[in-house]
Amino acid sequence: MEHAREKSIRVMIVDDQTLFAEGLKTILLSRADDLDVIGTCCNGQEAVEMAMNLVPDIILMDVRMPVMDGVEAVKQIHRRNKDIRIVMLTTFDDDEYVKTSLVHGAIGYLLKNRPPAELIASIRAVQNGVLQIDPAVSKALIHDVRFKAVDEDDFIRNLTTLTQREREVLELLTEAHPNRVIAIRLKIAEQTVRNYTSLIFSKLGIVNRIEILKYTEKIQYYLEHY
Repeated sequence: MEHAREKSIRVMIVDDQTLFAEGLKTILLSRADDLDVIGTCCNGQEAVEMAMNLVPDIILMDVRMPVMDGVEAVKQIHRRNKDIRIVMLTTFDDDEYVKTSLVHGAIGYLLKNRPPAELIASIRAVQNGVLQIDPAVSKALIHDVRFKAVDEDDFIRNLTTLTQREREVLELLTEAHPNRVIAIRLKIAEQTVRNYTSLIFSKLGIVNRIEILKYTEKIQYYLEHY
C-alpha cells in the first residue's frame, strides 16, 4: 500500500468570512502536496489561542475582523512565538496596515485576488524565510512620503561607512531574510544581528526594514561592485 506524502508546511487560516476560509483551505489542500491546513478560525482572539495550541508554520491572517483585528493578533502571536510566520492576506492595501503588521512581526502582506499558484509559491517562499509583499502594496510603500526624508546621494555615500560584517548583514536584509536566518547564515547570535541592524539603520538614516525596499537595487549594485 502506497503511503501518502507527508505534509511539510503546516498552515492556519484566519478570516471572518467562513466561505473564503473554507474555499482557500480546499484550494491549498488540492493544489499543493506539501501544504496541510491544520486549522481555521474567524477572529484575532481565536487566532492567538489556536496558534499557541497548534503551533503552525505559517498563518494566513485577514486584517479586519471582529473581536480582535489581524494586526493586534500578529503582535500577540509574534510576542509569544517568533518562529510562527504570519502573512497578512486581505483585500486592503492600506499603507498603515502594511507597515504596522510588518513592524509587529508579519513576514508578508498579500492581496486576496492573488492567483492560487502565486499564493502557494508565496507560502513556500515564506517558509524559507523570504518576505512576500504584493506588488501593488510594495509600490505604495516605495513611494511613501516618509522615504523622501532620506537624500539618495547621502544614502549611497553612507554605504561606504559600513564595515565588512555590516555589509554582509545588509546584503541578507535586502533579500528579506528574518533575523533568525541571518544569524544562521553568518553563524552569529540573533541579538548580534539585531545590534548590527540597528547600526546599519543608524548609518544609512533609515528606521526600519520597509525602507530598504526603496533602495534594494542600489544597495545590491553597490555591494556587488564596491
